[in-house]
Amino acid sequence: MSFGALFAQLLEVLLAVALAPLLGGWIAQCRAWLQNRRAPSLLQPYRLLHKLFHKESVLADNASPLFRAAPYIVFGCMLLASAIVPTLSTDLPLADAADAIALVGLFALARVFISLAAVDVGTAFGTLGARREMLVGFLAEPALLMVLFSASLVAQSTSLTRIVETLAHREFTIYPGFAFAGVAFAMVALAENARVPIDNPATHLELTMIHEALILEYSGRHLALLEWAASLKLFAYSCIGLALFFPWGVAEAQAPLEMLLALPALVLKLAIGGFLLALLETLSAKMRIFRVPEFLASAFLLAVIGLLVHLLLEH
Repeated sequence: MSFGALFAQLLEVLLAVALAPLLGGWIAQCRAWLQNRRAPSLLQPYRLLHKLFHKESVLADNASPLFRAAPYIVFGCMLLASAIVPTLSTDLPLADAADAIALVGLFALARVFISLAAVDVGTAFGTLGARREMLVGFLAEPALLMVLFSASLVAQSTSLTRIVETLAHREFTIYPGFAFAGVAFAMVALAENARVPIDNPATHLELTMIHEALILEYSGRHLALLEWAASLKLFAYSCIGLALFFPWGVAEAQAPLEMLLALPALVLKLAIGGFLLALLETLSAKMRIFRVPEFLASAFLLAVIGLLVHLLLEH
């Protein structure tokens, strides 16, 4: 394992930790501008994390060790997921130990622990949020796997680094199946990150909330870790989408100059993606909860159609 690979891996982890809250702040700013409201500061997520880390954590009397450990486990899963996705370079030591299937497993592991922690204290809102979260995950994970399998057919591998190397560092080719897979991935990303039209991260209405219901009993550093983990999850999903559908700009192995140029390219792509997400949320209305299965079933069907289109055109 070379020093350059270790440096690239460490840089990706530090970049994810630093940029994830900034992406959330950028999306909030864009939403405010599009709605003719006064935009909050771009650094507001960092101020929120600083405030929460300096507050005391209040725990329920019947909270088990699982409730205390869940924020650290969820944050660790999201950090590891961000480290697996190639954002600056494809020369990542962790890429050999984990592929796209393991990436979906990390998201599922974090979901299980946050849902168990929400049920642990026995509140009505926590149980409600856990059931809805598991419903969304049960429907979203197969669709995400189908999207990843569609991309893996091109590279003949489920490794994200291999997919990026195949798509970015070869002659430009149009894959019609990627159009269906891209729409399916966008729908799954909205559901997995509790965004409109599936959920609204800015509301606390008990009849509609999903993510907020899971973390209502947390405070202090535990809540800060969960909010940071949510930002990391959005960052990871954004980078997965860029790696699959817009992989250009990611450096090859042992290419320091290309990796230096990959940083502004990544920031630019994330800024454009954040603006498009804010525009989509501004133009969309919150969906009723019983329509969510139909929404995610449509995403699964689109991902399968993309997979079949690629197979048919290949033969």
